[in-house]
Amino acid sequence: MNTLLPFPHVVPGPGRAILCSKVAWSRPVAGVARMVLVATLALSFAPAPAGSAERTEVSIVDDAFHINGRPTYEGREWNGHRIEGLLMNARLVQATFDDRNPDTVGRWAYPDTGRWDPDRNTNEFIAAMPSWREHGMLAFTVNLQGGSPEGYSRQQPWHNSAFESDGSLHGPTMERMRRVLDKADELGMVVILGYFYFGQDQRLTDDEAVLRAVDNATSWVLDGGWRNVLVEIANECDNQGYERDIIKAPRVHELIERVQGHESDGRRLLVSVSYNGGQLPLENVVRTADFLFLHGNGVRTPERMAELVRQTRELPGYRKMPIVNNEDDHYQFDQPMNNLVACVKEYASWGYFDFRRQGEGFDEGFQSVPVNWTISSDRKRAFFDLLKEITGGAAVE
Repeated sequence: MNTLLPFPHVVPGPGRAILCSKVAWSRPVAGVARMVLVATLALSFAPAPAGSAERTEVSIVDDAFHINGRPTYEGREWNGHRIEGLLMNARLVQATFDDRNPDTVGRWAYPDTGRWDPDRNTNEFIAAMPSWREHGMLAFTVNLQGGSPEGYSRQQPWHNSAFESDGSLHGPTMERMRRVLDKADELGMVVILGYFYFGQDQRLTDDEAVLRAVDNATSWVLDGGWRNVLVEIANECDNQGYERDIIKAPRVHELIERVQGHESDGRRLLVSVSYNGGQLPLENVVRTADFLFLHGNGVRTPERMAELVRQTRELPGYRKMPIVNNEDDHYQFDQPMNNLVACVKEYASWGYFDFRRQGEGFDEGFQSVPVNWTISSDRKRAFFDLLKEITGGAAVE
């Protein structure tokens, strides 16, 4: 049985000390006492009422996510599979998108107005959030450098970054992100906040600017008081598009540890990093991250998706922790087996990634800019219908 120790407490980890609000000790693993990170607990899973001082708070206990001290989807099973503790999500990285390149900003014009409007984009994102929550989606991924606004792009001449070249924060982008985090806090949702994206990391002058960007973004979240944020250092750190060495796979654990080293009022942020679709995390990340990301892009069969989850649990340095697929563009939601179901059966969370295909209109996709953030297409409806069936929904109170 786990025992909770109050903060402050210094926990010896593999090669580092970790500070956390509370620590639950359990049986030794490979001769080393295993610890569980638990943030300061609030009283209820339900969203805090307007004006309340309570905040939505995410924590990890073993391989399960908790919100406000209670496991997500508490008590829920689906077709005999445990849902409690999962973090079902979607990739919605363009929540604060803007293009500071005057030569390309015209590409993102709304069909009804003929111009791009970053505030409209964020406003419509926030307006759609309650409907996602009602279908049982408890988390979404956004990114301070967005993602390809075309779905997949070889070249990325647009300038979409919350960081200035020296690593300082871009005020208008961070103000839009503040509004997104506040709404998620209100709704009892978790934000997977990505810092860097290939094709935009070159906006930072050098590795020193990257370090300043990490420090500034992490301090911004902590100082803002948000407790519902998980950090994804970079989207697909092994992608060849990255130019800054410290973000690349061999060294990215340095940035994970840097985020973990920031502490405010006895707490720190939980952090990890993702890899290209179908790739397993490397040992340097497995040993340092608080949870592990997988991507399902390029994973052609559900059987392979399930195998990747099992293989992740066998990696050197793995200890009991959550596994989250937070980017997968395989659907087949009408079939008894698909990548979502495969992850659920292996007790891993799953994330919906949808972009506008060639010839499709404004209502399609969640990544292609401009975005219709509502559940506006057959593909979106199929995902959210299955999600609601699996999770039982999560009505906003």
